[in-house]
Amino acid sequence: MPTLVLMDVSLSMTRPVSLDGSEEFQRKNLAVHGLNMLFEHMASNYRLEFTALMAFSSLWELLVSFTRDYNALQEALSNLEDYDKTCIESALQGVSNVVQQEWGSACPCQVVLVTDGSLGIGKGSLRHSLQTMKHRGDDKKFPLPFPFPTKLYIMCVANADELQMTDAMDNLEELLHLSGGDGQIFTIEGPLCMKGVQAMFGRLIDYAYSPFHAVLHCGNLSSDVQVFPRPEPVVVDDEVEPMPRAVSTDLEIVGFIEIADISSPPVISRHLVLPIAVNKEVDEVGTGATDELEEEPSASQMAGKNPNFCVLLHGSLKVEGMVALVQLGPEWYGMLYSQADSKKKSNLMMSLFDPGSGPLPWLGNISHLGPISEAAENPYGEDDSKSPFPVQPQVKRSYAQNVTVWIKASGLQTDVQKILRNARKLPDKTQTFYKELNRLRKAALAFGFSELLKVVADLLERECTMLPDSAHPDAAFQLSHAAQQLKLASTGESQHADFDHNIVPMHTDFSS
Repeated sequence: MPTLVLMDVSLSMTRPVSLDGSEEFQRKNLAVHGLNMLFEHMASNYRLEFTALMAFSSLWELLVSFTRDYNALQEALSNLEDYDKTCIESALQGVSNVVQQEWGSACPCQVVLVTDGSLGIGKGSLRHSLQTMKHRGDDKKFPLPFPFPTKLYIMCVANADELQMTDAMDNLEELLHLSGGDGQIFTIEGPLCMKGVQAMFGRLIDYAYSPFHAVLHCGNLSSDVQVFPRPEPVVVDDEVEPMPRAVSTDLEIVGFIEIADISSPPVISRHLVLPIAVNKEVDEVGTGATDELEEEPSASQMAGKNPNFCVLLHGSLKVEGMVALVQLGPEWYGMLYSQADSKKKSNLMMSLFDPGSGPLPWLGNISHLGPISEAAENPYGEDDSKSPFPVQPQVKRSYAQNVTVWIKASGLQTDVQKILRNARKLPDKTQTFYKELNRLRKAALAFGFSELLKVVADLLERECTMLPDSAHPDAAFQLSHAAQQLKLASTGESQHADFDHNIVPMHTDFSS
């Protein structure tokens, strides 16, 4: 999950802050100190993530495009210049442009907005933007919410009391709400000082950038791994009292399956899985780690000499063309597989399925799967010519039955025209006429579309009056009978309105 840091370099950030009555610092200096702390943490724990730095005042400028070089980011921070007034709206528009150009609209991104809580003055200020956003045309819409999934973290180099004295906090909360509400506002607790800034950025790190360490088990083998980005808790909507489900720190591989059988399953999210201690030698085996990771001497010594199950697993899945089913928690599964970033590098990836024992219908209940050795006969055949999947359900699915669906007006028009065509061929098409009529009647009752029954009844009466002199006498009787039955069904007050009731042909002397 890439991160874009949005740094406020307006004049209000140059306001002095007295530290311990000695040297004076600007708020910008405190912000730079906090960002350096964040970049150092990410350099140690999130080296595979991409980060960009953007500065803004009334205009915005991309200082460092998305990179893994945190030295370049820190160097750009040390060379920040001061500009004019604050204009958050234009900066957010810049964020939208930069992220979409680099990652598109499907990749989730984290935006860290660092400011002093000053909203700007006059036109272009956040107050003015929020007040006028509902009265704009489509060509000047407010940039939030972003067209891509995002988490917005607002870092205020000010304490809560200072923000509450004005409407700054209310406006920032409205900004967070417009972004989707997935984020948080952080303020300095206590006086403005270096320790206060460190504590604020420390809370951000704990909240959004704490690494996810887990142990990957497979029988008697295990490996310490780290997952990027950190898996988010998932809430199952169809539960009576939904509770967030978190991925367990003990990941248990329950079996292996061929890629062709797993196909392309729907997943909640995808994550990169790496051994905690890696180096260039391990990268050549195929963990997907970058050469920058070999700078850690201890990790380099450990991973180069000690066997690692994670590396063995990745190489095996890559060569055999299989995926590993992994249990993430009670009745929650995912899969581990090899994904190539380029011709030379490939990563061990983990995809999370929807919680439940049957997230993939064609596999059936995952807890019912077992090794081939326990089957009476090889389900794949002697020469791998067949497959046990997809598993056929015991109950016929509703979508496999002939169900009337009217999504577009053309579909309804076709069904009515089919009835009228058969009506003009009575009595030869009597059985087909009543079959189509009953199908439309049941669908209209199921949808509560009683007006349709009245209209079709009127159409049948009209067809009755337009019958030519050469028409069979039975046609007029059947049309009048069908129209009367539809009108009775539309009232909803008699047995004729029962869903299971069918309209049967009228018995006449002309019937053989």
